[in-house]
Amino acid sequence: MKALALLAAVALAAGSPALAGTAVTLKADTASADAVVTLGDLFDGSGAAANVPVASRTGASVVLNARAVQIAAARAGLDWANAEGLRTVVVHGDAAGGTRAAAPSAPRGNIDVLTWARSLQAGEIVQPQDLVWGKAAAAPADAATDADQVIGMAAKRPLRAGAVVAGRDVGRPQVVKPGEMVTVTFSSGGITLSLSGKALNAAAVGETLNVQNTASKKTIQATVTGPGQAVVGPDAEALKAPLSARYALR
Repeated sequence: MKALALLAAVALAAGSPALAGTAVTLKADTASADAVVTLGDLFDGSGAAANVPVASRTGASVVLNARAVQIAAARAGLDWANAEGLRTVVVHGDAAGGTRAAAPSAPRGNIDVLTWARSLQAGEIVQPQDLVWGKAAAAPADAATDADQVIGMAAKRPLRAGAVVAGRDVGRPQVVKPGEMVTVTFSSGGITLSLSGKALNAAAVGETLNVQNTASKKTIQATVTGPGQAVVGPDAEALKAPLSARYALR
């Protein structure tokens, strides 16, 4: 069972959270001695809830959604404030538990890298459970250093389980495909105009889309705002600015 699926099951199976949950803090080193990740593996002060399962770990580590962890903890009567504002929690295997004894093999690298926990098809959206930390002798220059850099992005091509996660592997999800009909809107000074056109290229939210006016056959450039929607004018410039700053960090 994948990590988030098990988290969801725990949330549904458990009762309502206690009125006043027991405050807990996330451990500095979140490790699991076996394949099941429990609240005790994650939190100091989990008490009687220590053995409540929250996820399964099938690889060297598992990346959990912090909000899902917080909900699972609340269902068990624990209150994790997440004052750090974490979005993900990485849980690695505890070699001391004896569950990950290495068979004789070639020497492994000592660089911590994000790897694909499963094979992905082109276009699939990356989920937290699709990523695990591993070791490698070397990493590509554009290797992802934070799970948040790729979660929510789309695979550009088929990706192999176990391969190091690289920036070139993913891109923003495309919400418009060539040939689709798109509504282009212009708004300024209280005036709103719209027209229908045919998309001439694929594009993600915030990207430029070439649209052919179905009436005049002329081509205009618009900025995608969602499936089947695009804007021109001031709204387009306002949309591009924050997206450019956001994805420059990726």
